[in-house]
Amino acid sequence: MQALKIYNTLSREKELFEPLNAPHVGMYVCGPTVYNYVHLGNLRTFTSFDILYRYLNHIGYKVRYVRNITDVGHLVGDGDEGEDKIGKMAKLEKLEPMEIVYRYTNDFHNVLRTFNLLPPSIEPTATGHIVEQIETTQILLQKGLAYESNGSVYFDIEAYNKQGGDYGKLSGRILDDLLTETRDLDGVGEKRNPLDFALWKKASPEHIMRWPSPWGNGFPGWHLECTCMSHKYLGAQFDIHGGGMDLKFPHHECEIAQAKGAYDQAPVKYWMHTNMLTVNGQKMSKSLGNSFLPSELIAGSHPLLDQAYSPMTVRFFMLQSQYRSTLDFSNDALKAAQKGYKRLANGLKIIRKMEFVSDETLAFDDKHLIEINQAIQGFYDGMNDDLNTAIGIAQLFNLLKKINQLYTGQLSLAILGKEGFEKLKSNYITLMEDVLGLKEEKPADWEALSKGLLSLYKDFKFHKNYEKVDEIRTYFKEMGLLVKDLKNTTDWGYEE
Repeated sequence: MQALKIYNTLSREKELFEPLNAPHVGMYVCGPTVYNYVHLGNLRTFTSFDILYRYLNHIGYKVRYVRNITDVGHLVGDGDEGEDKIGKMAKLEKLEPMEIVYRYTNDFHNVLRTFNLLPPSIEPTATGHIVEQIETTQILLQKGLAYESNGSVYFDIEAYNKQGGDYGKLSGRILDDLLTETRDLDGVGEKRNPLDFALWKKASPEHIMRWPSPWGNGFPGWHLECTCMSHKYLGAQFDIHGGGMDLKFPHHECEIAQAKGAYDQAPVKYWMHTNMLTVNGQKMSKSLGNSFLPSELIAGSHPLLDQAYSPMTVRFFMLQSQYRSTLDFSNDALKAAQKGYKRLANGLKIIRKMEFVSDETLAFDDKHLIEINQAIQGFYDGMNDDLNTAIGIAQLFNLLKKINQLYTGQLSLAILGKEGFEKLKSNYITLMEDVLGLKEEKPADWEALSKGLLSLYKDFKFHKNYEKVDEIRTYFKEMGLLVKDLKNTTDWGYEE
């Protein structure tokens, strides 16, 4: 196994990754609340953990990746009072809550497929685990770590800390400071402590989503679902828990308290959090008008966008920054990413078709093999340093230089040697496609069509019919492609 180091939010240090039960790895990532379209910040988080999932599998681990769907219990404002986000949308659109859930779950899956994210091993839903959430609430009540109040059940933070808990450790918040800062909230009268959070909420008469429980009809708290589902599918302790940094407090802090309280041990060895997105240096938000959906990026339909950007361009752009750094969207940055992605895609197209055929008398030079090995090792060094995809991409460009030298004839296969060529080809394809998830974006049925067009192009050029030659070039250009007149052949490539 590679010596992978990851930044653990809990310790605030990079730590050597040592799974609890190697080669098996348990990984849980907080999924979306499916009441609206998935936004770009969500996509960045899920792409980051898609890379982690791919890389762990690539270096020999057997990963069980659990990513939930929140389809109940997440209230507007992320607190314990108010309407359920899904119930509110159902009322607005005059639909059943499950119609809202399925509409936006399908959108979520479509977006992730579009950007080439792998599906998780298990994708449980909150509504599918009501029984487990009631059972966990009962355990916490029996242990004196929760209390019933007016048909709702709340987690008792003071009791938890008195029993050795450390609420606030993950986010670095001090409990006394939190209490001082907490303002009087609606419903706080039901709580012993304003920081106590809901495990189970009594359903008001107008609340659509409700289930019977020992405390009356109600619904589970948002934080509880992740504790119950991660415990069910990954056990009382597992390796990695991920999410956006906005979930660190209170969501993940509450998950730890619930799990330690119910199961008597810290649930997660490594906590990982992705950073936020900005647009032209400003925080992305609907109120500023600078928030856009993945579909708007692809269509180029937002006022802040100069043009459309393909899914792989956006994926490449996201991977140019390490997941813990702020990622700033701008047209200039996206256009630069488009050029960079297309350069790599051209290399993928070229090397995939190349085979080692060499009867030249030129002497083998191990300098090129050494440089290829250095670039490959550099890729792994970058990825092993807390998943630094920016370094990984830089090393792919070093491999691309060799591919382009072969393509243009600056470097011969004989000088490179069979071992160097096979390493170059297999690693470039594997690291780009399997690890980084970057693939070629060809038009449908393009291979046969391009073959015919290039045949016509060569014929028109031979007969000096330059008007038709220009027509074919224009057709390629409209699709973001170009015709390449090489020394011994004619080919097409992605326009950089």
